[in-house]
Amino acid sequence: MPPYFETVKSFVDVPISEKGVETQSFLEASDGLVQLFDLLGSGVFGFVQADIRGNIQGVRSRYETARDASGTLESLVEHEHQECACSATQVHKHGTPCLVRLIRGLAFTCKALQNMQADTSSELYPCFKRSYDEVLRHHHSFVIRSIVSVAIRAVPRRSDFYRSIAQGGSVERLDEELANWLMGLDGIVKRMSTFLENGGYGKV
Repeated sequence: MPPYFETVKSFVDVPISEKGVETQSFLEASDGLVQLFDLLGSGVFGFVQADIRGNIQGVRSRYETARDASGTLESLVEHEHQECACSATQVHKHGTPCLVRLIRGLAFTCKALQNMQADTSSELYPCFKRSYDEVLRHHHSFVIRSIVSVAIRAVPRRSDFYRSIAQGGSVERLDEELANWLMGLDGIVKRMSTFLENGGYGKV
């Protein structure tokens, strides 16, 4: 089985122009991120994985409904809001809230893996715990927080996680590819978080 980063589209390869983040490429890279959670073990963060997958589908559904006006994530959001504002009937925005939640889930994953790379002696548990507390905790109820607390403790050991991603490949090369992947993801998360909040579309 090939290494994880050889089988998925990297966020660093998602085109970003003056008009914004290319929607189709972003969705392809997000599909690849869902597979990453499988490497954390069966059931671990299953709720996060399911949420990300559902939000990807929500954004993709909006994209396929209005392809010509949704070439970038920014144009997708703006067109959906214009469409709703101009409609004489009650039209519910679906793509935009899905995008807000998707960026939130990506931010959680990005922060956790950045923590892991920054502290090479740390196990995955504290890395994901810090990320959850910073990005997602305040969005969840007490019940969900309790579930997350149990899930985070079930993450694999750092060495086992690296082994799963590398699939026998070089760990040094894996670190380089992960750093590039995270650089691309972090740039998109920051860009879209600013766009969504400044435009009044939602807070990540």
